[in-house]
Amino acid sequence: MTYYVAPLADIAFVLEHIVDYPSLAAMPGFEHADLPTVVGVLEECGRFMADVVGPTNRAGDTEGSRWQPDGSVVTPTGFKEAYHRYVEAGWAAVPFPSAYGGGAFPWVIGVAMQELLTSANMAFSLCPLLTQGAIDALLHYGDEIQRETYLPKMVTGEWTGTMNLTEPQAGSDVGALTTRAVRQDDGSYRITGQKIFITYGEHDMASQIVHLVLARTPDAPAGTKGISCFIVPKFLLREDGSPGERNGVSCVSIEHKLGIHGSPTCVLAYEDAVGYLIGEENMGMRIMFVMMNNARLSVGLEGLALAERAYQQALQYAQDRIQGKAVGSSAKESPIIEHADVRRMLMTQKAYIEALRCLILLNAGHIDRSNHHPDEAVRARSSEIVGLLTPICKGFGTDMGVELTSLAVQIHGGMGYVEETGVAQHFRDSRIAPIYEGTNGIQAADLVARKLPMRGGASVQEFLASMRSVDGELAEAGEAFASIRKNLAQQLDTLEEATAWVLSNGAADPNAALAGSSPLLRQWGLCVGGWLLARSALAAAGTGNAVLAENKLVTARFYAEQLLPRAGGLLASVTAGARDLFALPADRLHS
Repeated sequence: MTYYVAPLADIAFVLEHIVDYPSLAAMPGFEHADLPTVVGVLEECGRFMADVVGPTNRAGDTEGSRWQPDGSVVTPTGFKEAYHRYVEAGWAAVPFPSAYGGGAFPWVIGVAMQELLTSANMAFSLCPLLTQGAIDALLHYGDEIQRETYLPKMVTGEWTGTMNLTEPQAGSDVGALTTRAVRQDDGSYRITGQKIFITYGEHDMASQIVHLVLARTPDAPAGTKGISCFIVPKFLLREDGSPGERNGVSCVSIEHKLGIHGSPTCVLAYEDAVGYLIGEENMGMRIMFVMMNNARLSVGLEGLALAERAYQQALQYAQDRIQGKAVGSSAKESPIIEHADVRRMLMTQKAYIEALRCLILLNAGHIDRSNHHPDEAVRARSSEIVGLLTPICKGFGTDMGVELTSLAVQIHGGMGYVEETGVAQHFRDSRIAPIYEGTNGIQAADLVARKLPMRGGASVQEFLASMRSVDGELAEAGEAFASIRKNLAQQLDTLEEATAWVLSNGAADPNAALAGSSPLLRQWGLCVGGWLLARSALAAAGTGNAVLAENKLVTARFYAEQLLPRAGGLLASVTAGARDLFALPADRLHS
């Protein structure tokens, strides 16, 4: 089993050449976070994640978190100690405002750090991720007292946070929730109900857990319009702000799951628990989307992070495993990396991973521009791009995570199916990512129903035009880039055709657009990936580094010739409509 090595060189390359990080660092408030500084921070972060967090990954899988009869949860060996070191080192605070003890670095640097953390141990990483979502909600909608009370210790990671959305009868349909919140004379509320699938809803790594809970007040409107959001701390606070008496929330069980065993997925019971309203009543959905939108990018990143960890292990195994005689070899047996089909699988992993890293960090960079750029027009355009790219990052990123970790198992052959090698864990862990934070079907529906129609379709047309603008540079770059240029142009044509079909048919026949929404999201992911790898190859050619230039050119060409053409095959699925999906009655769908 191999240990994780942070891919720092490629992250730095993407930040400089795809994100245009120097222009981000020039924005007000980021002067202290220039490119050399953040590369140094990422190098130290990478070492920490590899040396401190990475070794806990195996114990997390084999031991899992354990629920105790008193309702407490014991995390796997090493988790508590690694988390305390994570907090002491200050990694949690890097991308948050200095007013609450943060480092005030751009969000894109926080996302890059998330990749390192998630590759080291995905199950462990979910605790900081959920805390991050709760912090985002309080930054946007908490009042000053709430922010001053909770954020300083949440930003450092001393206190952790959760998002409590799901109930047994209310999964993707959040509006069906029934948890009750009754206002008291002192302005607080009493929360009663049950929540399921609460990540790190109970654990032993921090002294306080700040639950953000969706609930319904008496006489609230039905459905999503009647949802409010509340702070419900695990321990009520004393006058000095320290945790005191236990609140009326308890963990009644944890789930037994396919993967991410180290992350406790809790069933929480709220019995007359004290809660504090965030914002106003019936604003819960607005607050929830603040929590979920950045989380969706982070979940897309999980696909990248696990694919990277699995690729590193598969690459090492392919170099070490001797099996068969490669074509042209003079040896009796060869390392399997010398066989063409193994090389195909490794190059597939490498190309998709580099494309995903570009996509996710580009999106994160636009989050920074949408929040901090001094020009209002730039902020507005970046916000539209974030809206378009987020469902692609989440849907395409997590689908690729499953496919690429599966390839890592395949490269290991029979030993990949044996738990002893550890590679199966990455495959199992990755399978949750297309499901939570909004299933990938929901991401696809969001893309066709909300994101493509922005400004009557003009927003997406502008983005397509920006992708096409690379054509001139590819033409000037010469014959080595010819197949990249040809294939990218062809697939952008099919993407534009598919997108136009959905825009023209979606309003009149929503089911027709939704029937093709998942193939269209995949088509978008493939094409954006091809565009970004083409840009990467062009940028590398201009660095003067011959090895880097060849690596990026070969990867972009492999993607353009062998992976990108899959986008064209999806056009028929996008435009097929919904006729045959609903032609058979449900009782005739059996064989």
